[in-house]
Amino acid sequence: MRNLWQSLKCIVTALFAGLLLGGAAAAEGRATLDALFAELANPDNPAWARAESDIRREWSRSGSAALDLLLKRGEDALDAGDTQAAIEHLTALTDHGPGFAEGWNARATAYFAAGAYGPALADIAATLSLEPRHWGALAGLGTILEEMGQTDRALEAFRASFALHPHQQDVKDAITRLERAAAGTAL
Repeated sequence: MRNLWQSLKCIVTALFAGLLLGGAAAAEGRATLDALFAELANPDNPAWARAESDIRREWSRSGSAALDLLLKRGEDALDAGDTQAAIEHLTALTDHGPGFAEGWNARATAYFAAGAYGPALADIAATLSLEPRHWGALAGLGTILEEMGQTDRALEAFRASFALHPHQQDVKDAITRLERAAAGTAL
């Protein structure tokens, strides 16, 4: 009985240490992302492309090889133009990894490609609830809102995306286009 108790104590101690180390690693990961976002938001930073790449790399890691595979399969299907297969893979991903923001964002992209704006908007909302700094989701939101004729809200979304990542020429162009349209219709 004493050996069983000692074994249980060792297991509990190991689990507790793992939780502490995992929490420390998560905090370190957040600090790293915070620093990368600060680099990316600086419009004068010549290393912005590296910061963007590093953020995207962090976003693509779910912490699970199976979930990462589903993301890759979904992205590959989307690249091949098979939106239905992409949606299926990415739905499996969001079902099994609901806390993985990039899964929601990828499925939003697939829904958008399929012309399903309602589900795309719902997935963008899920993405932004998990990662409010997801400039791609904000830009996608702007695109959908603009196509739906909600130009004021679209402009707001594009501006939010651009504030996070001021090196997006397409977003800058969208802001300019919408601002000009608004100025042209003012009385």
